[in-house]
Amino acid sequence: MKSYDVLYIGNYTKDTIISPAGTKVVDGGAVNYAAHAAARLGTKAAVVTRLAKEDEHVVEKFTQSGIDCYVTYTPTSTLLKLEYPTADPDIRTLSVTSTAGSITAKEVENIDARAAVIGSSLRGEVGMDVIHALKDKNMLVAADMQGFVRVLRGMELKYEPWDEMASTLSLIDVVKSDAVEAEFLTGETNLHKAAEFYARLGSREIVLTHKDGLLIYADGNFYEMNFYPARLDGRSGRGDTCVGVYVARRLSMAPREAGIWAAAVTSLKMENSGPFNRSLSEVEAFIHDKYHYG
Repeated sequence: MKSYDVLYIGNYTKDTIISPAGTKVVDGGAVNYAAHAAARLGTKAAVVTRLAKEDEHVVEKFTQSGIDCYVTYTPTSTLLKLEYPTADPDIRTLSVTSTAGSITAKEVENIDARAAVIGSSLRGEVGMDVIHALKDKNMLVAADMQGFVRVLRGMELKYEPWDEMASTLSLIDVVKSDAVEAEFLTGETNLHKAAEFYARLGSREIVLTHKDGLLIYADGNFYEMNFYPARLDGRSGRGDTCVGVYVARRLSMAPREAGIWAAAVTSLKMENSGPFNRSLSEVEAFIHDKYHYG
């Protein structure tokens, strides 16, 4: 059984992104953004994903970046369309024309890691069997709420109530949510109150992203960090990058420090489309300049 710092779990998505800047097709999926960002920082990362053989170049990119990829090949990849009508990355509509199916507990059984990050695109992609399998290995488990609140109806992804939220979050150590998901699931427009709501269901730490930055709630304390991107050419993958880096850094840092690293990497990632590809020294300089830390 191979062992890693962080295991990233979720389907690759082939994304068509439509925004005021135009239309483009990119390699997406939470695991794609999160694992590449973490590996750039020296994290020993692995990915469990599903995709079509025609998209095998994604697996090759993981391997070239030093990321072990445990892949299940499927008839089709998950095809996702993201439409951003304005410059606000929180405002978007999503649709899906095909999916690569569900990841199962069997796909993670021979992998060990200190932490796992579940980054799925829609409900049913990663189920409770996987979460229980990870907890049985005593991993720290993080999960992005996007993969539980989004439900596929026809080709459209819709937010729907999640009856298993309480039982699921009692098993999740780190909850990641954006502001829109938080309001839908908790009924709170105030991010501090939304974080407290999530925490009452049993999660130790909450990472909430919004258009200006992130809010962390850990051990009864709030920590806030702004994003400082010079431009917004790569807003897709913002939250995926953020939680991927937060969990990777959290293995050796306190919540506030891990949050600063997550905010810095996410800021730099949003400047360009695709996964984060800057150097460690650039991140350190950015942290010193923008967050007056380090």
